[in-house]
Amino acid sequence: MQTVFEALGGAKGRRPGRQTGQRVHRYSRTEEGREGRFWQPFNPKNVARFMQAAEKYDRLKRLAHRRERNNRENGAIGHVGLEVLRELLRLIDYKTGRLDPAIATLALRIGRSIAAVVDALKRLKAHGFLDWLRRYVPTGNAGMRGPQVKQTSNAYRLMLPPQVERSMTPPPPEDDSDRRQAATEEGRAMIASLPLDEQPAEFIDDPGLAAILARLGRAIMDQERDSDRQNESRQS
Repeated sequence: MQTVFEALGGAKGRRPGRQTGQRVHRYSRTEEGREGRFWQPFNPKNVARFMQAAEKYDRLKRLAHRRERNNRENGAIGHVGLEVLRELLRLIDYKTGRLDPAIATLALRIGRSIAAVVDALKRLKAHGFLDWLRRYVPTGNAGMRGPQVKQTSNAYRLMLPPQVERSMTPPPPEDDSDRRQAATEEGRAMIASLPLDEQPAEFIDDPGLAAILARLGRAIMDQERDSDRQNESRQS
């Protein structure tokens, strides 16, 4: 006996779904769904800086592997990973951050196999240089539970691992209070190096008071000189 699903065009024993038969990955989102919040503008002035940071990260990881006598000479990201990253930096829309090339397109553009590109993308994500959203699109064909859908290209977002981003961030500006304190101490040291009769004019605004203290300073200096002469006379 024909089931109701067979009568409606479904396969025997299988409920007709929204897919076309092509696999749609779990957690996929509709195209033009969340990308607006996922993508971020990318400053084109940071392209070279971004790539240099990735190359340095890969080089350091590769050296670490060698020190540990690990045979993974291809580094953390790997040569293909760096090629894929460089191509993504060429393809990104700087204004919106839109970045959604097909894996086959990436493979064709850099002259690598699809399997190599897939592995490179996984490496980039594992080390914090890339994230993505899986997406699907409607086919235009009606299904029993709504329009049929099929997998489409991922939406990618370039990013930097926190430790790499910290190393690229310039040191915070010196605190202003520290600068003022250093300048004050430097000024005090300079004044202290002056003769006693010249010091008052450097830190007292009242000319009369500065003159009185200058005379006092000269008197102290004269007294010290007289004391030194007397000591020299006794010793001789």
